Amino acid sequence: MFTGIVRDLGRIIGIKDLSDSYDRLAGLNLCIEPSTLKLENINIGDSIAVNGACMTVVNFCQKYFYIDISAESLSCTVGFNNLNTIVNLETSLSITNGINGHLLYGHIDCIGKVEKFSSVGESKELYISLPVEFSKFVAYKGSIAVNGVSLTINQVIDNINTCVIRINVIPHSIKETNIQFFRDGDLVNIEIDTIARYVARMMEYYTVKR
Repeated sequence: MFTGIVRDLGRIIGIKDLSDSYDRLAGLNLCIEPSTLKLENINIGDSIAVNGACMTVVNFCQKYFYIDISAESLSCTVGFNNLNTIVNLETSLSITNGINGHLLYGHIDCIGKVEKFSSVGESKELYISLPVEFSKFVAYKGSIAVNGVSLTINQVIDNINTCVIRINVIPHSIKETNIQFFRDGDLVNIEIDTIARYVARMMEYYTVKR
């Protein structure tokens, strides 16, 4: 599990295609170079959130670590196909750590689109559109993870085909994460709040039973 508090920025410096002899896409092996994350604290088999997606460390050396991404994960995430991409990194939650964001599983629910990213004083306003079927999981002052960053929703705008959320991003979050590189039209990984998922499921079940 994770909390959405990014601990480091990494850079994808190697991509290896894991397709088999029948040319079926089996996934990718990525080599990631962290900026400050101490790899002596990382073990093979450890979980690490990369742009919000929970990945398993399959190998590491003094300066880099490696992860395998399955074809299934590639089909529902973005940000793993290009060299030199800057990614958010968070090591898994320890029971001795405080929870400073909100609880995350690293399971990406959908892909969002940056509709607008503009300055408002020292902060920035971030508008992200989501598939309309995820509108029931977002709410004013609710939590959401964008590329693995725990953020608070300030407004929900429901449209016919999409749902748009507005988020105020403080300077610290911009500086410490790859949000600083966002541009209008960018695609981002979204994980909805787990509590919202269970509440929606219970409401659906209650409605059917009635």
